[in-house]
Amino acid sequence: MKEGEDAVRLEEVHKVYYTSKLPVIAVNGVTLGIKPGEFLVLMGPSGCGKSTLLHLMGGVDKPTSGRVLIGGRNLVQLSDNELSDFRRDSIGFVFQSYNLIPSLTAFENIEIPMMIKGQKKKDRDIRIQEILRQIDLRDRADHTPSMLSGGEEQRVAIGRALANDPTVVLLDEPTGNLDQASGRAIMELVADLNRTKGKTLCMVTHDRALAAYGTRLVEMVDGKLKDGK
Repeated sequence: MKEGEDAVRLEEVHKVYYTSKLPVIAVNGVTLGIKPGEFLVLMGPSGCGKSTLLHLMGGVDKPTSGRVLIGGRNLVQLSDNELSDFRRDSIGFVFQSYNLIPSLTAFENIEIPMMIKGQKKKDRDIRIQEILRQIDLRDRADHTPSMLSGGEEQRVAIGRALANDPTVVLLDEPTGNLDQASGRAIMELVADLNRTKGKTLCMVTHDRALAAYGTRLVEMVDGKLKDGK
């Protein structure tokens, strides 16, 4: 990433889906930049296109038109294999559902992205211990998901997202399945990653109370950003 460059940059991004031959415009000409170390909260009602926009940022989906750049690299120009490798190495995902592998321990779930990348066992072990300290689960490392609370499972999911030290972490309603106290603890953890580790974050939510945890709020309605950009 060049000095002064956005960590995430969307330029005139459109996403159109076709159902029964009728176009459905999910994202309508969005231009948006996220600075390195920023914690952007993207908020809006259900169906406004915010999750679609997050998926476009993460290379999970491709825009109908426009450019999506992460660290200056245009995801639209990457092949499927290149995009898969880029997502693995540069983008961390945290979803409302934890998507942990039930038969694996917290340690092993966090380890998966590093194994896929081909990191050495010694390096993996050092990195996972560091992450377990960050997410405050050192005493739960050998626990499988069924032995963890919902908040602890989400902490493991966050740890997995951090495994390969991504350029940006994308969070889609990360507290949606949690009670209020657990959700607050998760948001404190996420905000701390931004404050103390300088992680660039983008979180989608419909809950205005969560916006206070971010450094910038952008609202979305009907596929567009509220300020028209």
